[in-house]
Amino acid sequence: MNEAVTKNIPAEKLVRVTFQPEGKTVEFEFGTMPYDHHGKPMSFLDVAENLDVFLDHACGGSCACTTCHIQVKEGAEGISEAEDDELDRLDMAADLQLNSRLGCQAVITRPGNYVVEIPSWNRNYVSEGKPLTLAEQK
Repeated sequence: MNEAVTKNIPAEKLVRVTFQPEGKTVEFEFGTMPYDHHGKPMSFLDVAENLDVFLDHACGGSCACTTCHIQVKEGAEGISEAEDDELDRLDMAADLQLNSRLGCQAVITRPGNYVVEIPSWNRNYVSEGKPLTLAEQK
C-alpha cells in the first residue's frame, strides 16, 4: 500500500493484515473498505479481494467449501466468533488447527494487527486463473 496513504490513517483506526507465507502486508482505515461481495463484509477474503491478495475461494465466499481456509497467527481477539455454519464446514477442512478459520467468514471487528497464514496445501492458483510460476511447476 502507498506509504503516503498509510501515514494519513489515524493510529487508532489502522488495520494491518499480513498474509503469510507471502509476507504481503496491507493497511487500511477501519470502516472505510468497500464491500467487494466476497464472503462477509470485512472478512479476510473481502480484504484480500479489495487489496489484491490472492486467497482461493471456489464457492465465491458463501461458506460452501474450505478453499479459503486460513490459520490466524495474530489478532484473534479482534475477529468475529465462528458461527455454526462455519464450524460445520471447517470440520471438512484438511489439517484443521485450533486457529483455523474460513477467510470468507472471519470478520475483522476492530482496528489492530492481524497475521494470517494461507496453508501451502490450500493454495490453488490454477483454479482462479493464476498461472504457476516455473518454480512451482518443478
